[in-house]
Amino acid sequence: MTHRLAAEFIGTAFLLIGVVGSGIMAEALSGGNLGVALLANAIATGCVLYVGITILGPISGAHFNPAVTFAFALRREIAPGEAVAFVATQIVGGILGVWLAHAMFDLAILQLSTTARTGAPQWLAEVVAAFGLVFVILGGLRHRPEAVPTLVALYITGAYWFTASTSFANPAVTIARGLTDTFAGIDPTHVAAFIAAQLVGAALAVWVGRSIFR
Repeated sequence: MTHRLAAEFIGTAFLLIGVVGSGIMAEALSGGNLGVALLANAIATGCVLYVGITILGPISGAHFNPAVTFAFALRREIAPGEAVAFVATQIVGGILGVWLAHAMFDLAILQLSTTARTGAPQWLAEVVAAFGLVFVILGGLRHRPEAVPTLVALYITGAYWFTASTSFANPAVTIARGLTDTFAGIDPTHVAAFIAAQLVGAALAVWVGRSIFR
């Protein structure tokens, strides 16, 4: 269990380093072109996910995401106590990842985002994003388990672009991004609604997956 929690901690920390660090770099180098910045941010995030899931998946399952852990708990594939420990570790790892990204780019370590991300379209986007992510994972595990790292990385890279919210799809990521006033940030007062939408999407994916991926 110690090794599994360490894998979740390291994986989630590096995920947030990838999300926030690439956002800072992209914004600095894109000359104000938000499309280029988002593209760079999406590609970097997808790359980090592929590597992290590949090397840490055999240890912990490479959830790096409370919504994924919640989905496996609903499927009774992880015990409630383990799920709570996973989620707590993911949240702490994500926050540390944000702080490390700030330190690398010589920014104030402690920040709060001022980027507004709220409203029904954004919440719907997070339901869709989380549903798609969990659905892809369940389908991959059922049919092509060796391809799960690629499937998740490609899905998240694409979902950055086809969802209005840029596909947070992860409560730990959402909480951590509330603590950075950079390209990837979200106003902390908007975090709870995003998380609720993500959990709804994950639960729907488990429900649909039970019928489709028998």
